[in-house]
Amino acid sequence: MAAVPRYSGKVVVVTGGARGIGAGIVRAFVDSGAQVVFCDKDEAGGRALEQELSGTVFVRCDVTQEGDLQLSAHRCTGDPFSGDSASRFRLFYRGSLGSVLHLSQTLISETLSRFGHLDCVVNNAGYHPPAQWPEETSAQDFRQLLELNLLGTYTLTKLALPHLRKRRGNIINISSLVGTIGQSQAVTYVATKGAVTAMTKALALDESRYGVRVNCISPGNIWTPLWEELAASTSDPSATILEGTLAQPLGRMGQPAEVGAAAVFLASEATFCTGLELLVTGGAELGYGRKSTRSSLVETPSLPP
Repeated sequence: MAAVPRYSGKVVVVTGGARGIGAGIVRAFVDSGAQVVFCDKDEAGGRALEQELSGTVFVRCDVTQEGDLQLSAHRCTGDPFSGDSASRFRLFYRGSLGSVLHLSQTLISETLSRFGHLDCVVNNAGYHPPAQWPEETSAQDFRQLLELNLLGTYTLTKLALPHLRKRRGNIINISSLVGTIGQSQAVTYVATKGAVTAMTKALALDESRYGVRVNCISPGNIWTPLWEELAASTSDPSATILEGTLAQPLGRMGQPAEVGAAAVFLASEATFCTGLELLVTGGAELGYGRKSTRSSLVETPSLPP
């Protein structure tokens, strides 16, 4: 007799699911037998994935707009970025979170109208800006990154909780290894992801009384279109990719499917885990490594004569 898929009959919502890690998560849940509703601002990519994978429903929405997640359609306008330091970020942001007329049917209501219940939410939508020194950042850029990486997660979670409580469901937040260990030239990104990890633990405490589990996955270097874009923005993309590859003792970057497998594990089998940060990193955080550069102030001890 054929084995029953691990998450058969369950309904999952995934944000930022059209490409990269998000698409890997969507595919993994479909393979596990779940019905998946996923959202993204990349309508072409989302529709293509929806056509490819039976058992999926694509909803175009912006996780930074609470109305897109719950209420009626409205228009989000304006370019919040200014200044040369934000030019590369602005180009991506306009393509991903720009002015569009959003769907009148919303992410939560669409899920409930299609399937009648909700078992799992994966908060994956997020962005990593190109490398910037602290003085190159701005408060406005930081606010926009917070809206996407942190408040988008908070908003969807808040709206989904009443439905997850009915099913003793679970939440999986996609954080980042650097939210724990830090990253050079990424102070705003690291702050948002550290907050996601902290929020995961606090929410796990609050929701335990309802039987709702809340965990997060902190990926390291996963080869995605975003990683490719970030590498292309550097002066030597090949060297950047090699550096990212050598950061793992396993000698390679991870794949979106591996993050997807971790998400299915947390949703379907890790039933005694809540408040957990699961590292999917290839061991990048292990061992000692050189942290200073030639431009740093370095004091070396002297050998006795």
